[in-house]
Amino acid sequence: MDNMNYTTNTEPDNREEQKGSSPVKGVLEGKFLAERLTKNIRYVLFVIVLGIFYIANGYSTEKLHRERVALEKEVRDLRFESITAAADLMFRSKQSEVIKQVRKEGLNLEESKEPPMKLYR
Repeated sequence: MDNMNYTTNTEPDNREEQKGSSPVKGVLEGKFLAERLTKNIRYVLFVIVLGIFYIANGYSTEKLHRERVALEKEVRDLRFESITAAADLMFRSKQSEVIKQVRKEGLNLEESKEPPMKLYR
């Protein structure tokens, strides 16, 4: 037994380190994530691009909704304005109101004494 060769290994054995490391330690150090990320980089980039499109779609939808609400309010206001203008026009076109306006303006016009006649073809 005196002839036994004893060799000293100065390099650390990686197998022994891997046996001693726990999965929690690998996650905390970032090894777990780095290994998974490099293996699935295409998938990760695809998910990131989809996420960006999803966020952009949300913002554009919100913008369109705000524009729609503003346009609906404008249409409602214009409808009220149209109804008011139509009512004012109907009031001003009454025969008594036309006569009042003619007198107010001082025009030398008279009301017709003959009823209107229908023309037939």
